[in-house]
Amino acid sequence: MKIGLYFGTFNPIHIGHLIIANHMVEFSDLDEVWFVVTPHNPFKKKVSLLADNHRYQLVQIATDDYPKLKASNIEFKLPQPNFTVVTLAHISEKYPEHHFNLIMGQDNLKSFHKWKNYEVILDNHDIFVYPRIFEGKFIKTQFDSHPKIHKIEAPIMEISATFIRKGIADNKNISTLLPCKVWQYIEEMNFYKN
Repeated sequence: MKIGLYFGTFNPIHIGHLIIANHMVEFSDLDEVWFVVTPHNPFKKKVSLLADNHRYQLVQIATDDYPKLKASNIEFKLPQPNFTVVTLAHISEKYPEHHFNLIMGQDNLKSFHKWKNYEVILDNHDIFVYPRIFEGKFIKTQFDSHPKIHKIEAPIMEISATFIRKGIADNKNISTLLPCKVWQYIEEMNFYKN
């Protein structure tokens, strides 16, 4: 199977993430999209970042109703800090029956040449790129004509997890920005409240 890996802290996962992932799996040749939950870097203090297992749980809840979308905690067991090239090597070895590809926003593609061993990633994996709001359209990068780069005209999402966390902390009803079960779990667990 051809799997797209969508990396992020997902703090919390919201409908924007789901819309992008679902669009990628429905409008490209990807068979599934796996949300790879990035663990908390133990050397960085981030008060607003939920514990790894809670963010993974939220992704599992969010993807329950979508058979082509999955949650992955593969990076939890890898050395810190996480480098995408290491994760890709590890996941490819663990699941040799699958072919893994990256999903990223065009902002990440712009700085992709700064990633650790980016050439190795491009040699072995395709990259599916979606547009970001600050541009509204695809911008030119050094990778535009690369055969492994696939630009997908996905919906442009202007929802941020930062905005959601602030809304919850300010006691706003932002339930429409989250999958229903994710909102319920956040409410039950009293997450992101001051």
